[in-house]
Amino acid sequence: MKRSYVGVIGLLIILGLNIVFTQLLVHQFFYENYEAVLLYMGINILLFPVAIFIYKKEKNKGGAGKNGK
Repeated sequence: MKRSYVGVIGLLIILGLNIVFTQLLVHQFFYENYEAVLLYMGINILLFPVAIFIYKKEKNKGGAGKNGK
């Protein structure tokens, strides 16, 4: 399955953002700043459908694989 560099880089950026926001979420939870926890949780939840959209777009864009499917 062919993948473009743009799609892979986009998914890597979203993965990095998810890691960063999860670390921020845990840090703010430890210091009991629950408003920030909800903000970072919301951002993480919003990034997930974006990653699925990029993945499906790249999956459909790919050419014929080894089996011709």
